[in-house]
Amino acid sequence: MKTFLILTVLISNFIFGQTKVSGKVVDKKGNPIHQVNVFIDGTYDGALTDNAGMFEFDTSEKGLQLIKFTKIGYDDLIESIDLSNYTIKTYILLSKATEIEGVVISAGTIKAGENSKVTTLSSFDIVTTAGSMGNIIAALETQPGVQAVGEDGRLFVRGGDAGEAQTFVDGIRVAQPYGATLGNVPTRSRFSPFLFKGIAFSTGGYSAEFGDALSSVLQFTTIDEPDQNKTEISLMTVGVGIGKTKKWEKSSLSVNGSYTNLAPYYALIPQNLDWNKPIQSWGG
Repeated sequence: MKTFLILTVLISNFIFGQTKVSGKVVDKKGNPIHQVNVFIDGTYDGALTDNAGMFEFDTSEKGLQLIKFTKIGYDDLIESIDLSNYTIKTYILLSKATEIEGVVISAGTIKAGENSKVTTLSSFDIVTTAGSMGNIIAALETQPGVQAVGEDGRLFVRGGDAGEAQTFVDGIRVAQPYGATLGNVPTRSRFSPFLFKGIAFSTGGYSAEFGDALSSVLQFTTIDEPDQNKTEISLMTVGVGIGKTKKWEKSSLSVNGSYTNLAPYYALIPQNLDWNKPIQSWGG
């Protein structure tokens, strides 16, 4: 008899400790929305709405809680409710805006010869190419048809000189794509691969798009305007970099700086030149 009383008290406490949460979900025109996922945020207490947009479930949570509504095609809705004084409510979900991206039509390139080829690389493809050390030109030298001429470090394709391999950024020709260097020391590209969202390297003859007799064309497409403020820090075995981006409503400003010291690289890989002091550089 005593055991029965204890179980009765426990069951009663459990039943009375539950709060019933119910309501209706409609769109902005008042039409019911079915199959909406409704739940107390951070818990497993919830239910799906029926064909009439109605929902009902029990929860053991107390006090102020957040109730969340989710359904594909609609914006998520989060509202604060007081479970100690909850009443049936009607909630309105708004349709998610669908934006069709603009169609961009650009002139293609006409290549001569059967060996014409276009290679598309991402920033991570560049920095993960063995031996490139984040240098765009060094990564491209691993592609078919590209050759290294002595210690120049410039882009040579199928026997043409470096002047026949032109570089374009967003369609604008870059007169000097390489950094300054000493004689017989490999030069590097002036650009960081992370400035671009697309890197296209085409080989195999002239290009009708650029109107010159070229052995190759290296095209860079810069990254889009940032969507938020951000700070970036990069750590490398040969240096460090930091960047800060500030965004306003219709414009943005990015500032970055870097420091490179090749002492660890020279210590790891023997050099043909006897350096008095390892190369160091600052950039921004």
